Amino acid sequence: MHTKSEMNEDYIKTVNKILSYIDENLDADFSLETIAKITFYSPFHLHRIFKAITNETLNAYIIRKRIERAAIQLIHKRMMTIAEIALNNGFNSNASFTRSFHKLYGKSPTDFRKTYSDKNSKISKIDSKKGKVNFITEEYICNINNHKNWIKMNAKIEIKEMPKIELAYITQIGVKDLENTFERLIKWARPKGLLKSNEPNVVRIFHDSFKFTDEEKVRMSIGVILKNRISTDGEVGLTIIEGGKYVVGHFEIEHKDFEKSWNSLFIWMNEHGYKKSDKHPYEMYYNNFNNHPEKKSIVDFCIPIE
Repeated sequence: MHTKSEMNEDYIKTVNKILSYIDENLDADFSLETIAKITFYSPFHLHRIFKAITNETLNAYIIRKRIERAAIQLIHKRMMTIAEIALNNGFNSNASFTRSFHKLYGKSPTDFRKTYSDKNSKISKIDSKKGKVNFITEEYICNINNHKNWIKMNAKIEIKEMPKIELAYITQIGVKDLENTFERLIKWARPKGLLKSNEPNVVRIFHDSFKFTDEEKVRMSIGVILKNRISTDGEVGLTIIEGGKYVVGHFEIEHKDFEKSWNSLFIWMNEHGYKKSDKHPYEMYYNNFNNHPEKKSIVDFCIPIE
């Protein structure tokens, strides 16, 4: 008979499996019943588990992910029609797509595309209280040069072919208790000898963008780099970052400067004519900032490009 702790671990593994499945099949026509079949739980039980762990119903999560991906495509794939984007993201009609889009962003897809241009998308933000995009302001435009100067002063930037990376990871949804998740992963990894000195050890993958997703719903994977495949337990799972071409910015910065550094790196990428690919950006840490004399993180910001 399973203990309560073992049952919780099973639930977390199940939800992690679902999240990965949705990421890989976002344009597919699937339902709660379809996903329940791959988890061996009843639809009713799966619905309760998913909402308890993610704080969203499965259907709401799928619709939100599709709309957020559609928003990105409206900006970055301007050759695609709105009808093509709707179909590409699992919507059978423009009407249902437009209703769902307006509910999340407060604008129709057409108005969103007109207002939110590719040029300024790198420096706009999400309003975490309303879940809506804050469109570009004059103040932000005036700050572009500040971002460029920040990059010159604080980053070494390279275009690199990054290798495939295997990770043992914990899922983190939202920014609340983020530091605690890092601490749990380190506590799990240290006795297994997975933390090597003078090497990058810990990675944070961003499955969502803070520009398009409420910060309370942004999904991240906090992982430790594996040299060899190992067995995991509890809430810790296994995943892979695929190799490929990346813009890599190397920083030594305080925590308060992370957002500014990411914004600056995206501006640099845009100014130099690179386009982000469909892979996920990530951070690769070289130290524990608590051990740094100035409490700074030595970190690479990695943006996948086409």
